[in-house]
Amino acid sequence: MPDIDYHEQVAIKRNTRIRELLQELPQDCSDYFRSISQTTSALTRLAYAYDLRLFFQFLCSEQPDFAGIEPRLISTSQLASITSRQIYEFQDYLTQYIRSDEESETVVNNHELGIMRKLCCVRSFFEYLFKNERIPANVSTLVPLPKLHEKPILYLEPHEVEKMLSVADNGEGLSERQKSYLRSSRTRDKAILMLFLGTGIRVSELVGIDLDDVDFSINGFLVTRKGGNQTVLYFPETVADALLEYQRERLQVEALPGHENAFFLSLQRRRITQRAVENLVKKYALVAAPLKKKISPHKLRSTFGTSLYQSTGDIYLVADVLGHADVNTTRKHYAAMTDLHKREAAKKIQLPVKNDQNNSEENDNNE
Repeated sequence: MPDIDYHEQVAIKRNTRIRELLQELPQDCSDYFRSISQTTSALTRLAYAYDLRLFFQFLCSEQPDFAGIEPRLISTSQLASITSRQIYEFQDYLTQYIRSDEESETVVNNHELGIMRKLCCVRSFFEYLFKNERIPANVSTLVPLPKLHEKPILYLEPHEVEKMLSVADNGEGLSERQKSYLRSSRTRDKAILMLFLGTGIRVSELVGIDLDDVDFSINGFLVTRKGGNQTVLYFPETVADALLEYQRERLQVEALPGHENAFFLSLQRRRITQRAVENLVKKYALVAAPLKKKISPHKLRSTFGTSLYQSTGDIYLVADVLGHADVNTTRKHYAAMTDLHKREAAKKIQLPVKNDQNNSEENDNNE
């Protein structure tokens, strides 16, 4: 599909997959997805489709009331018979279950965030059924969502950032095999790392950048955010230098059909994938910060956000640049740094406590 924009291609693939999944689900699910089609992105609906499939697979495999029934054959009256107890049991099931495909079985472990997302999907579906008078009560509201434990923001310190970029440049600390790939990917990898660290871009946004999205006359590029909205992000001169160096190499490469306009290419001359970028970041981060084993593109985004907030103290600016629709999302993530600033401010206040104590002792002696 060379004449179709990358983001349109992605949306088409997601919508196609959603339709395939709906063939496995009760008819009521198709009605539900039509009701949210104008208010949610294709990515959100795809996640919901997977979550609902898991829920109905659980009912049909783990609950006697649904034994021997295919999920797609579950009727509206059977949906109305689902109890809060069964949803509680689904919540327990989510902590660890076996995911099977044609070739293998995988043990899946969900923590609070994953469990909450899946339960929120079930809640949304039951809310739709209840509002449209298909079920007598929304029993899903009787099952409380798991409590999320706030985690500190994981990001790279300045010396770790410097080390990571150095590894991408000279390969020090990489295996011999990794060094052999570095000879072909050094310029691209450095440009990708610099773009993450200099703009806070999401990995999904980075892989979607096209050649004609970048304008070096303003040091900016067009980015398609989650939900399809587009905006222009700007990058500093250091990032511009890295991007220009890579662009010169990129223009010498004849990309495969359908990938001609992609800015970042894989070594196979295709648009680079999110998985490839995630592996790329992990490879360099493990050498630069071996104790931080979960460094991902999102953590480089956090590194940028942390640096920007520490430099400006402007939470609204950070939210705008990171593309957060709600500033409260940003505030929640960076609240710990706000508290740190408050603590530092408190340390700077010096009161003459000792002098007051001395004066008090003198007064006691005089008496």
